[in-house]
Amino acid sequence: MRQSLPRVPKDRIAVLIGAKGSTKKELEEAAGCERIIIDSDSGEIDVIWPDVGEYDPVKAMKLPDVIKAVGRGMAPSRAVQLLQDDWFFEMVDLRDHVGKRSNQQRRIRGRIIGSEGKIRKMIEFHTNTEISIYKSTVVLVGEGLGLSNARQAIEMLASGSEHGTVLKYLERERKKFRMESVSLDYIEVKNDDNTTGSEFSNLVPGLSDVAKRRNRRMKASQVDPENEEEVTEMMILAEDEEISWEEE
Repeated sequence: MRQSLPRVPKDRIAVLIGAKGSTKKELEEAAGCERIIIDSDSGEIDVIWPDVGEYDPVKAMKLPDVIKAVGRGMAPSRAVQLLQDDWFFEMVDLRDHVGKRSNQQRRIRGRIIGSEGKIRKMIEFHTNTEISIYKSTVVLVGEGLGLSNARQAIEMLASGSEHGTVLKYLERERKKFRMESVSLDYIEVKNDDNTTGSEFSNLVPGLSDVAKRRNRRMKASQVDPENEEEVTEMMILAEDEEISWEEE
């Protein structure tokens, strides 16, 4: 099967191919496809998949996002994580926040990156995501909740929020997530009443036998006298039962 993938900018074609085609080969192996065909002039990409049933359809669905992430500035080694089932792709267009003015886009890119890349690294740390900034776009890959929080942080910065406000938001969300995770770890399944009663009766000598006899009497009182099988089963003596005869 032949599938067309998103076209990549010309300045990203060499990155996608890699030295002597090494990156392209690694992507082919990770995705499980037969071959990735890259037009080095136009940037158009096609992929050849094996016959149906011989490849992972989820990876076939996710590979276009991997190519799109690489085309938007992300290193292939980071973008390939999108092939995991629980990792997803998000892209924020800075033009939606500051318009087409290049100087404003440059200013917002600087705010998102921060001095020596510290702000971007902090966002990645708090959300467990990978972030790439390329021209007017910000590409994010990661897991569900963390990815959502990272996108919110990027949009807050693009809309003019202070770095401190954004970092406090991320710290609060991360702490909330950790608390919820700890709470889930301590959830215990309650035993039913019979199990609890059995455990308690074992603490008092003889109480367990009394409870067994009581349960048998209750069961016997519910027997249908017209049902021969139930009557026969009820008449069978347990190990701790006996019949005594007395004359009046």
